[in-house]
Amino acid sequence: MSLVSMTGFAEAHGAFEALRWRWEVKSVNGRGLDMRLRTPPGFESIEPAARLLAGERFRRGNIQATLTLEPQEGGKALRVDPAALAAAVRLAKEIENDSGLAPARADGILGLKGVIVPDDMAELDQAERAARDAAILESLAAAFDNLARARRTEGAKLAVVLQNHMGEIERLTREAAKSAGAQLSNLRDRIAAQLGELMAAGSVSEERLAQEAALLAIRADVREELDRLTAHVHEAKALMASGDAVGRKLDFLAQEFNREANTLCSKSSDIALTRLGLALKHAIDQFREQALNIE
Repeated sequence: MSLVSMTGFAEAHGAFEALRWRWEVKSVNGRGLDMRLRTPPGFESIEPAARLLAGERFRRGNIQATLTLEPQEGGKALRVDPAALAAAVRLAKEIENDSGLAPARADGILGLKGVIVPDDMAELDQAERAARDAAILESLAAAFDNLARARRTEGAKLAVVLQNHMGEIERLTREAAKSAGAQLSNLRDRIAAQLGELMAAGSVSEERLAQEAALLAIRADVREELDRLTAHVHEAKALMASGDAVGRKLDFLAQEFNREANTLCSKSSDIALTRLGLALKHAIDQFREQALNIE
C-alpha cells in the first residue's frame, strides 16, 4: 500500500426522478479530518450521513463537498415554501416590534434560506424525500471513492519525491560522517601543536591543558548526532513502506532530523562539515514540506 496524499479533486453525478445533481469534492492539507458540506436549501438533513461517509474513507484533510442541482427542463424550477415564508414573516415582525427597525423588504425575506426551494422538492412526501436523500448520498459516496483514488494517485507521486529526498539525506549523512572523522584528526593535530607551544612557554600546567583539550574534543564530537540521523533515516524508510497514515509521524521525524542537523552545524569547526550540515538542513526542509501533504 502506497502513501496517501491529502490533496485531491473528484466529482460524481446523480439523479432521482426528474431531479439531477452534481457533487464536487476536493481536499487539501489539514491537521485532522474536517469536512465542509455545501448544499442548496432543503438538503441539510443529509449532513450527518455525509460526515459518516467521509470518516469511513479519510483520516486527515480539509474536505469540501458541494452539491449543485442541475436546471430542470420544463416546469417551474423554484417555488415558495409556505411554512418557511410564514415563519420568516413572523420573525421579521418580531424584530421590527422589538427593535424599531424598518420593516423587512420582500426581497430580503425571500432571500432567506429555505423560503424558496426547488419546485419538485417541496412536493415530496417523507418516503420520497428519504429515497431522494439516499440517492444523493449514494452519489456522494461515489464522489468520495473517486477522491480517495485521486489522493492515492497523488500519494504515489509524493512517495517518489520523498524517497529521493530521503536518499539525499542519507547520502549527506554518510558524507558528514567521513568529514567528521577528518575533523577530529585535524583537531587532534591542532591541539597537539598548541599544547606544545603552551608547554614550551610554561604558562599553563600540563593537567589544565589536558582538561581543555579533552573538552574541545568532546564538543567537536558529532558521532552521536550522526548516529541519530542514521537511525531517523531507517525509521523514515520503514514508515513510508508501512502503508499506514504516517503523515504526522513523518512531520515529527522531520523535526528530529532538523534538530540533529542544527547540532551538527553548531559543533562543527570545519568548513566542509558545516557545508554538509547546511545541505542536510536544506534537504530536510524539502522532505518536511512534502511530508506535510501526506495523510
